[in-house]
Amino acid sequence: MSAPSVTDARYTANPTTAGEWTLEQVTGPSRLFGANGLRTGPDGRIYVAQVTGSQISALDPETGRLETISAKGGDIIAPDDVAFDPSGNLYATEVMDGRVSVRAADGTTRVLRDDVPSANGITFHQGRLFVGECREGGRLMEFDLTGSAPRILLENVPSPNAMEVGPDGLLYFPVMGANEIWRIDPDGGEPQVVAGGLGVPDSVKFDADGYIVSTQVASGQVLRIDPRTGAQVLLAQLTPGLDNCTFVDGRLFVSNFTGEITEILSGGSTQALLPGGLNWPLDLTMGDDGNLYVADGTYFYRVGPDGSLDTVAMLFSPGYPGFLRGVTASGPGEFIVTTAADTVTRYRPGGSEDEVSHILAGGVDQPYGVAVAPDGSVLVVEQGAGRLLSVRDSSTTVLASALDTPVAVAIGPDGAPLVSVAGAVVRVDGGKAAPLIDGLHTPHGILMRDGALYIVDSGSKEVVEYDLDTAARTTIATGLPVGPPPGVTPKPLKGMPPFSGPQGPFAGITGGSDGTLYISGDGDGSVLALRRNR
Repeated sequence: MSAPSVTDARYTANPTTAGEWTLEQVTGPSRLFGANGLRTGPDGRIYVAQVTGSQISALDPETGRLETISAKGGDIIAPDDVAFDPSGNLYATEVMDGRVSVRAADGTTRVLRDDVPSANGITFHQGRLFVGECREGGRLMEFDLTGSAPRILLENVPSPNAMEVGPDGLLYFPVMGANEIWRIDPDGGEPQVVAGGLGVPDSVKFDADGYIVSTQVASGQVLRIDPRTGAQVLLAQLTPGLDNCTFVDGRLFVSNFTGEITEILSGGSTQALLPGGLNWPLDLTMGDDGNLYVADGTYFYRVGPDGSLDTVAMLFSPGYPGFLRGVTASGPGEFIVTTAADTVTRYRPGGSEDEVSHILAGGVDQPYGVAVAPDGSVLVVEQGAGRLLSVRDSSTTVLASALDTPVAVAIGPDGAPLVSVAGAVVRVDGGKAAPLIDGLHTPHGILMRDGALYIVDSGSKEVVEYDLDTAARTTIATGLPVGPPPGVTPKPLKGMPPFSGPQGPFAGITGGSDGTLYISGDGDGSVLALRRNR
């Protein structure tokens, strides 16, 4: 492997525009691909696992400086938690590939085990390595460091997560499915419930006084819990989406799915060490209210006039339809979304509990782009099966098949669907797909506006304008932060059942009433605006 790179940005882009077009950032770029597992390293830095970015970074708590330790496209895929042995070797759970890998100080990496579904929580204690599977029926195990079969401590645990050995020598771990914290003797025995009635705990660490500190993913609370009595004290109230915590010289830091790293101070006050942001914005749409909405997987955001991100809902909100991919506004306060749970859903985030989500179609093999046709039917790209589907009145019809990696769909001026596929955009009519524009690299989002088709080409990092009347083709922006950085080939993200299926990129595009084009910069976690000077 190459030497670690030091950077304060996860992606460096140098965009340019052509002619009368200008480019602006609506929301700033993110510095991390979200933030999941945290662990204080031997060097005193905070090591941050980033599942969707397949990246591990080291964060200096004094300066905020980041160093990429294991980069996107490298040997470690979708790391969810990390731990260190006494020699400084880094162990990472790879939740989507069901692996545990070891990264030595010289950068070499080897897979310790590859048969650990939903491998997540991990900790080292006195030369012993413990790993848990965050899934229904998950196992808690002690690993053999030579790679031999692990010893099973406990089976059929409802989603155990980030764990730690306490001062009493017992292994403590959150059990998300039970909303409890348990403990067990590492040498064997029956588990005991330490605390219950929580806010869905997903990490356990210990402070210097021997008290449990635990993040609550659903409630956003950081709790201090007495392991002897289960008594709870609220240390801080943050936003939902908390994932893990760690101590650095007595200072407490917690992570959030958004990539925010927050220090918890005395008296319940907090300060951000690293700001949060978009993980990898996928599709976006203009709402009926004139606001821009962004699907960011585990979050659904409304973008404020000042570029702020207002959380409409997230993974643990009541009725949330699942990890979002595609989105299109379909009426006042209403959206049609596609999810990594293989569903197409009518979503009303402000509605009553029984009307928030209504599944229009299930069992769709990796649905991505979505559009509403003039007749009211919902058009959906089924990427896994290479098809374009029409959904209406709970009935699904195949409009086209044998499509090569379709991503997005738009409605042409004549009402015929247009679909972005590998290297081209095709027009679908009579069950057949014919090339409309080819010679593209990896087209993602497409948008019809005033007789022109706008295409976000993730592979060439361009936005292309195609005039349907004259067939004139113009590149209006280049060097955009979409897709992976140049020279990086990302490894596939297989998903995290039951939370999501495969997670892939989607650089979307939508348009405002004033002609502005909005693009999801999935490379650097920004939203961009292309405006034509008139």
